[in-house]
Amino acid sequence: MARVISDECISCGACADTCPVSAISEGDGKYVVDADACIDCGACEDGCPVGAISEA
Repeated sequence: MARVISDECISCGACADTCPVSAISEGDGKYVVDADACIDCGACEDGCPVGAISEA
């Protein structure tokens, strides 16, 4: 199951930098996870400085 990014996202890009499959991109006001590309490794969740990423 893919990770999701909440509205707590501060658009810093740390999650996108840590994603090994480039499943995260900048969206409208926050970053978004491409559920089809996400391998659910959790690297983005560990890299988020505000805890805005969680399991879907």
